[in-house]
Amino acid sequence: MDWQLLGLSFITVFLAEIGDKSQLAAIALSGSLQSPRAVFLGAVSALLLASFLGVLAGGGVAQLFSIRVLKAIAAIGFALMAVRLLWPSDAKN
Repeated sequence: MDWQLLGLSFITVFLAEIGDKSQLAAIALSGSLQSPRAVFLGAVSALLLASFLGVLAGGGVAQLFSIRVLKAIAAIGFALMAVRLLWPSDAKN
C-alpha cells in the first residue's frame, strides 16, 4: 500500500468536497428528516460509488493515453472552463 498516495488522495478529495453541493444536500436532508444516520450512510455510499467509478474511469483512460497526453488534456479542459467562466455571457435578463 502506498501510504503517501493514500494520504494525498484523502486530502485532495476531502478538501474538494468541503462546501460542495453534495455536502449542502446532506445538510439539508439531515436537517429536514428524522434519520440523520440514514442520510449519512446514503451520502457516504454515494461518495464511495462516485469515487470508485472515477478510479475505474481514470484507470481505463490511463491505459489508452500516456501521462503527458492526460496532463495536456486536463490542462486544456481546465483552461477552457476558465475562459468560459470569464467570458461575458450574452444572456439577456
